[in-house]
Amino acid sequence: MRRKEKRLLQFAGLLLAALLFLPNVGLWSLYRDRVFENSPEIVEGPGGIPQIQGVNVRPRKNAQMGRDGVRRKDWHDYEAIRRDAARSGNGEQGKPFPLTDTDRVDQAYRENGFNIYVSDRISLNRSVADIRHLNCKQKLYGVKLPNTSIIIPFHNEGWSSLLRTVHSVLNRSPPELIAEVILVDDFSDKEHLKGSLEEYMVRMPKVRILRTKKREGLIRTRLLGAAAAKGEVITFLDSHCEANINWLPPLLDRIATNRKSIVCPMIDVIDHDNFGYETQAGDAMRGAFDWEMYYKRIPIPSELAKEDSSEPFESPVMAGGLFAVDRKWFWELGGYDTGLEIWGGEQYEISFKVKRHNDTGH
Repeated sequence: MRRKEKRLLQFAGLLLAALLFLPNVGLWSLYRDRVFENSPEIVEGPGGIPQIQGVNVRPRKNAQMGRDGVRRKDWHDYEAIRRDAARSGNGEQGKPFPLTDTDRVDQAYRENGFNIYVSDRISLNRSVADIRHLNCKQKLYGVKLPNTSIIIPFHNEGWSSLLRTVHSVLNRSPPELIAEVILVDDFSDKEHLKGSLEEYMVRMPKVRILRTKKREGLIRTRLLGAAAAKGEVITFLDSHCEANINWLPPLLDRIATNRKSIVCPMIDVIDHDNFGYETQAGDAMRGAFDWEMYYKRIPIPSELAKEDSSEPFESPVMAGGLFAVDRKWFWELGGYDTGLEIWGGEQYEISFKVKRHNDTGH
């Protein structure tokens, strides 16, 4: 077995924000009949279809040949970056929303775990600050990268938080790398996630919606999306994320190099009160667990630290909510155990499966 195939997990040097105060579960809902598409302008929410941002124009970049014989290029979309930098309004550039006492009413948090009133007052296309390591801005990734199916499971997710996830992914991803976005509804009963969602998504040809016939739980809902995926890579996301600049090429580049890599992004934090966007405490850390099987983030040991801290690093355990995996490799591993009912154990299962397969050569 080659050494590179014995690597357990590799983390990509990129940033992707998630609402971490309730990780890996989209159990937040609250119907609102208005949504804010382009702050501060108010547009119709469920039942109304806001104008979708146009296709990004990508500047041509000359590819460079690396020492390993792989041609690489700059995947940044500088025109989209320029447009985002020019945006202003509520929550733009990832800035906290100025809260009043009215904004903090209990009902705003009751069913969502975060302030849905504030979420509904921020653009679905909002800009976020580029808070990546400075070296990330200079990195080149393979010219030929696999495409991916983005799988987003949800149950009674808030309208604006779910739509902002989809817009963010589509707006900040190279179109040729997105095979599809699959929204998997785990038997939601909120009206805004039925006909209104279908009507909204018909304007987005790469997005399709799958629905379970009964409540299945997070893991089986993900499996439904994975079974339907057509992309070369499967990328699992939560339903309350915001992708940052150039988030996708680093993930796919590691898999193009080694198809048995399970690649996890750096995860930043969106504040559950004011939706301010910032880095997670401790920045780059490895995944681990204690004797009670609680997931922990621990510093990278000095002997394993790299001179360039923006480079991917190995981790014994992955975070379960956000990761990319070669689609065929995922099924070779056996996918998820269908007996898992709730979130929290899937990261250990996949981590242990990767370790076992690589150690035994299966």
